[in-house]
Amino acid sequence: MYRFNKIATMLEAFYRTHKHLVENLHYPIKRLLMQEIDWNSRLIGIKGSRGVGKTTFLLAIAKAFTGTERECLYINLNNFYFTQRSLFDFADEFYKKGGKLLLIDQVFKYPEWSIELRQIYDTFPELKIVFTGSSVMRLKEENADLSGKVDVYNLRGFSFREFLMIKTGLEFEAYPLDEILNHHSKLSKRITEQIKPLAYFQDYMHHGYYPFFTEQDNYSENLLKTINLMLEIDVTYLKQIELKYLPKLRSLFYILGAETPGSLNVSKLSANIQTSRATVMNYIKYLKDARLFNLLYSEGEDFPKKPAKIYLHNTNLYYSIDRDYNKQQPLCETFLYNMLHKNHKVNIGTSRNLFLVDKKINIDLKLGSKKSPKIADVYYATDMIENGSGLSIPLWLFGFLY
Repeated sequence: MYRFNKIATMLEAFYRTHKHLVENLHYPIKRLLMQEIDWNSRLIGIKGSRGVGKTTFLLAIAKAFTGTERECLYINLNNFYFTQRSLFDFADEFYKKGGKLLLIDQVFKYPEWSIELRQIYDTFPELKIVFTGSSVMRLKEENADLSGKVDVYNLRGFSFREFLMIKTGLEFEAYPLDEILNHHSKLSKRITEQIKPLAYFQDYMHHGYYPFFTEQDNYSENLLKTINLMLEIDVTYLKQIELKYLPKLRSLFYILGAETPGSLNVSKLSANIQTSRATVMNYIKYLKDARLFNLLYSEGEDFPKKPAKIYLHNTNLYYSIDRDYNKQQPLCETFLYNMLHKNHKVNIGTSRNLFLVDKKINIDLKLGSKKSPKIADVYYATDMIENGSGLSIPLWLFGFLY
């Protein structure tokens, strides 16, 4: 009886917390991922790097829920209650009291989480679960319990489109790549009739990717804290790396970040951080999974092979390494790769272009007044133009891919 009463009491406490969080939720825009999810699925996993707004996304789901206030509940497995009580027992009580949608944050904080999620899935067929996890987690590959049961989605940082929506209060739709390539003049005109995108572009490069730019706190300090938490928890803790090796990871991030975009010299990196070549490659893979870096490969190649080129994951990260960073070429390359990377396979291009997209689309980068060679099948993402023509497309417009 005591155990039942304790669970019931905590359930009420979670309801109160849920109500407070939802009522005080500041959600400036509706993320595109909300439309991409198949809401008929009973088990949905939302992966994302630290700082991209996974908790806010769960609370936005709660706010949009159309059932009664007792049918939906947000819980955070950081709560010490779950050190002594099972997630399954909690879900059992929630379900028996009419629960229909359970939103679970920071699932990796709970031991054997995948086993209990599978038990809940099998036991309560009318209960829907949405949970968040770190981008380094392999929800399907490393958790046989969830294989074939969970639908996994990735929440990314803000696109340039989303950043503009927050800064201007205007609504802008996202466009697929083929529409941008073939109808960019019409699309850019539609947008530039409402705003001047280039007036916001450099701000986005500096501080537009992570949602906490909307807060009053110092963005640079928040970003630095976020990166360190990625290294300490999303890499070291989740990949079960001994804490004594954390300084090597930090050093590797700094060395690589200062040299990106560029090719890898694994032997030099190995000597610099005093570890083996194999360990360096594993660390780079972990940093990539944490979404601190993007690895660019030749067509047909992938990890564990050495990438042809390595990029910081997004442009904001350059300023965590050098607050006065001002090299436009790396920033523009990184922006273009990051925007394309969400829905497309990106490989290193040939000597005449920067990227090969989906094995068939050639895209190069054009900066400033530099003339582009006339190559019939190469598109040019062109910096500092509002509207393009022919195969020359405004670079900023690729920020409307999501």
